[in-house]
Amino acid sequence: VQLQASGGGLVEPGGSLRLACVVRGDRSNIKVMEWHRQAPGKERELVAFVNSGGLPNYADSVKGRFTISRDNAKSTLYLQMNKVKPEDTAVYYCRAIRSAIPFYSWGQGTLVTVSS
Repeated sequence: VQLQASGGGLVEPGGSLRLACVVRGDRSNIKVMEWHRQAPGKERELVAFVNSGGLPNYADSVKGRFTISRDNAKSTLYLQMNKVKPEDTAVYYCRAIRSAIPFYSWGQGTLVTVSS
């Protein structure tokens, strides 16, 4: 399975941005879809994930501001980012967790910069 993330860019504090991750290939074994981010000089961290049942989970740092969703018809995962803060600046990656090898597939990342 191949993942392609897009939608990053420059946004002012308090603004909104929507990231998209298109999934191509065999999606039948995907169990969980995730968004991760890596800020400059920091380790990659999990931002949000949604399981096959559609139940979302969020890191405390983005809870109430970000929304993860899936459009199965479009084979796309989204991350709606509202009320962004400078500390949300990072490269954002999507990841699929599968029940078959390879168990993990990463997208290429999309840069989000929050600045005035």
